[in-house]
Amino acid sequence: MDAGYWQQRWEEGRTGFHNDRVMPLLEQHWSSLGLAPGSRVLVPLCGKSLDMAWLAAQGFRVLGVELSPIAVAQFFEENGLSPDTRESPLGTHFSAGAIEIIRGDAFALDAATLAGCAAVYDRAALIALPRPMRDRYVGELHARLPAGCRELLITLEYPEGEKAGPPFAIDADEVRRLYARDWAIEQVERRDILASQPRFIDEGVTALHTTVWRLAKTC
Repeated sequence: MDAGYWQQRWEEGRTGFHNDRVMPLLEQHWSSLGLAPGSRVLVPLCGKSLDMAWLAAQGFRVLGVELSPIAVAQFFEENGLSPDTRESPLGTHFSAGAIEIIRGDAFALDAATLAGCAAVYDRAALIALPRPMRDRYVGELHARLPAGCRELLITLEYPEGEKAGPPFAIDADEVRRLYARDWAIEQVERRDILASQPRFIDEGVTALHTTVWRLAKTC
């Protein structure tokens, strides 16, 4: 599952992973991270998520990272924003107000770029990655984040073998396997959402839960 897979999804308009409203779990739990106003928030694999506009409206600075030029263009257009652009070794940077999106590879983000990030918001990145890429995502990208960084992570769980990802099922054992070495982990909510997800039911999924995790980097 390489970059071309996601590029093609955007080109073909197969973006069922995009929510057309702000994620209610973000609205409910974000304040529990206790971030200072103006803190910078990393949103990896951000697509054109409306959650970025919500975070900016709450007084935070947003750093999104996205491969698809279509997703980046649609985000700014649909939110009525005219971004300034610049180039760097990381890709093309689009900035408007408190929101910056780098059109490039999240795995290429370096420690200098991430040093100012006080938090991460991950609704759709971890669950989009097969296991080898999940290991890189946490072992490489998250390793470059500063100590004390906090994260709101939202995952999905369904019975193994009932669906081919993405999105991939990420249970509590997998979260602990990935994060326990360098992050303090707290599960703050787990809810049954199968009845509200007909696409999963149509694919034969018999149980579906979403779980909210609060993480804090310890080293």
